[in-house]
Amino acid sequence: MIPRIKSVKPMKDLCLEVTFETGDVRIMDIKPYMELFPVFRQLNSPAAFACVKVDTGGFGLVWNDEIDLDRCDVWEYGKPVQ
Repeated sequence: MIPRIKSVKPMKDLCLEVTFETGDVRIMDIKPYMELFPVFRQLNSPAAFACVKVDTGGFGLVWNDEIDLDRCDVWEYGKPVQ
């Protein structure tokens, strides 16, 4: 079972530092999503990118009503931090 997200911190170069309830930390690069999903291109604006927050209950990350990421994607595609 994939743990819930506890916190998220926007970083430079369109990456996120995501901490899960278990203490696991992953770095999630958003750039590939911009190529696959045009709606993510809105996040090229530093102000828009910085608006990321943990969804209610820790089930994902959200920026607005159109842009979100499920915790499963972050867990699977994020790079683990030792």
